Amino acid sequence: MLELNFNPFPLLESKRLQFRKLTNADAPEVLELRGKPETMRFIPRPLLTDLDSALAHIKMIDDKIGENLDINWAVTEKDNDKCIGIMGFYRTEPEHYRAEIGYMILPEYWGKGYVTEAVQTLLDFAFNSLNLHSVGAIIDSRHNASERVLQKNGFIKEAHFVENFYYNNEFTDTVIYSLLKRNFIK
Repeated sequence: MLELNFNPFPLLESKRLQFRKLTNADAPEVLELRGKPETMRFIPRPLLTDLDSALAHIKMIDDKIGENLDINWAVTEKDNDKCIGIMGFYRTEPEHYRAEIGYMILPEYWGKGYVTEAVQTLLDFAFNSLNLHSVGAIIDSRHNASERVLQKNGFIKEAHFVENFYYNNEFTDTVIYSLLKRNFIK
């Protein structure tokens, strides 16, 4: 079984981005990310409503890191420490050498290729540092931008479930993508 250890916290970087630990100082950006319908449109979770709920979200992420269960980073531009996104691995299954990747970024940074670049960096860490065998992604079928990010990073569509998820009084389709370590191209 895979042994995970996120201590010390791994700091990462890509061509334009840095990946650091979330702190309580990031609460306004976390609230902006997870508190607006625009950014949460395809994420079936309740909106954060205030700074206290943002701080609780940061604590939940930090607790999972401390327990070596899951890991998420605050993503920043290299020349600015402002958190512009949260990205990382959820639903980690050490017994299967597998994790699910998740990513979100503030709307003013959409369309710049940051998410594709960040996912490439996180995949490199997952396969070459964590020694994962596979990384999955579960997305809303209507989230075309997320689907493009996954495809650009070599993910393969494995399933499309029709109206299998009920949230906010509607049924939605779920699409599952996956990438095996042997198919990862850096």
